[in-house]
Amino acid sequence: MKYERIIWGVVLLFVGSVLLLENLNVIEFYWRNVWGFWPIFLIIGGVNLLLNRNGSQTGSIVSLAILIITLAFLFVKGQEKPQGRGWLGFWKDKNIDVDWDHKDIEDGKLEGVQFSEAYNSLDSAKKTVLNLSGGGTSFRLNEATDSLFEASVKHKRGNFSLTKTAGDTTNTLTFKMSDKRRNGKNNWSFNSGGNEVDVRINSRPTWTMNLSMGAGEMDFDLTKFKIRELNFDGGAADLKIKIGDLLPIADVNVKTGVANVEIKVPQESGCRIKTHTGLASKDFRGFVKKDDGYYETPNYNTSKNKVFIKLDGGLSNFEVDTY
Repeated sequence: MKYERIIWGVVLLFVGSVLLLENLNVIEFYWRNVWGFWPIFLIIGGVNLLLNRNGSQTGSIVSLAILIITLAFLFVKGQEKPQGRGWLGFWKDKNIDVDWDHKDIEDGKLEGVQFSEAYNSLDSAKKTVLNLSGGGTSFRLNEATDSLFEASVKHKRGNFSLTKTAGDTTNTLTFKMSDKRRNGKNNWSFNSGGNEVDVRINSRPTWTMNLSMGAGEMDFDLTKFKIRELNFDGGAADLKIKIGDLLPIADVNVKTGVANVEIKVPQESGCRIKTHTGLASKDFRGFVKKDDGYYETPNYNTSKNKVFIKLDGGLSNFEVDTY
């Protein structure tokens, strides 16, 4: 058997065993702890190239032993309680930053910027679309505002912008972060994190939210708002969403890479989950599995309000619960 196949077999066995033990509630594993140690696998790859240039059996055994020791270390580390607030906690705690060209912040201080879009009486009759994106940013939403949209930004990296496009039936708000600098160049940053954004929206319009981020945190309590559709597309993200029951139907679509996703839905609303996941961990408390990839609450057929959730992810942790 080829050595490369043994390596991949051991890695898949490790991931599958952890997911199984976690689903059986034998262990509580935090993938965010493991994510911060990904450079270890580069080291293993280098050792493999050095020790196995001539197909040496001894080199293969040494490389395999190093891999097993590494996975054992990650197994122990993954069961420790995370010290940071989310998937970005590892980088925040280390205070890693290699973007030397940014001159706006000194001594790690955060700049404060306010954004606002006024509300008028005609807005309540329109569909309102919010496009929100930003990398290395912590977004929070739990308060309403008399304006159509407000955002309080504390940022260390990147520039934020807010634009509005008004149509006859739809208002579109786009709030995003750009890495454009004053010199007109895109200066790549290993960690453009440290940004904190408190978002507030008006409770009268019906909202469609399109949320996107490469890495970051979102904690949205949407129980006060009419959310018809929420779409999330993210990479290494920590997403917490709480859906309300102000509309008869709400759609939640989540697509992730390596992420932690927690969704709460009203206990009185019927909820159906459709999943298309790879090596994801799933915890759907109070749901009944109906078919391969389909889950429903016991009151799905009898409830007045419905929440439809679609989950599509790779090595992610998905949790859906009622409140």
